[in-house]
Amino acid sequence: AAERSHCAHRRGDLLQVPRTLFTHVGIYLGEQRVAHFLPDVLPLLTSDTRRVRSVVTNTRLVLGSVARNGTVRIDAYDDFVYGAPTVLRAVLKKERSRPLPAEEVASLAENFRGDCVYSLLWNNCEHFATHCRYGSAWSDQTEQFCAFIKACIRDKRSVLCGVSLGVLLCLYCGASLPLALTTFLFNILLWMAG
Repeated sequence: AAERSHCAHRRGDLLQVPRTLFTHVGIYLGEQRVAHFLPDVLPLLTSDTRRVRSVVTNTRLVLGSVARNGTVRIDAYDDFVYGAPTVLRAVLKKERSRPLPAEEVASLAENFRGDCVYSLLWNNCEHFATHCRYGSAWSDQTEQFCAFIKACIRDKRSVLCGVSLGVLLCLYCGASLPLALTTFLFNILLWMAG
């Protein structure tokens, strides 16, 4: 993906902004506006639209993730970027389908505003943006994370690590039947999942 300023983006483009642990994704609407989906707890607590439309803080994001509530917002380009050094036009690794026409993409994003169930794995900003751009929702980030977890679980060393941690816990906390059963069940689940 090539680095570009927001002047080079066209209405309906899917944008990616690098964050610390993930990439935030939205749809460029033109006129320095971006539609994006993010976790937000404030709409659950107040109907004051002025407060809800204010810039979302990290606390609101974390509490929104815990409460599983998200909001599709249209924000200024600079608020979407939120200090990131670059905004990347997304070139998705898996082109599952052809992009919809740019105007249709932007219209879908503009008309999708409001509160929705938010899930970091199953309904996040990338799901929203790919739904608008391609007509079907998916998240490459989620798929990569799940593949990593699956590989960790399938690794025989994870069972050995679990047994070792269980033995250490029993030695440190004192051997008790509930702790031993919990350790045993955890390792059985790891083994079965692998």
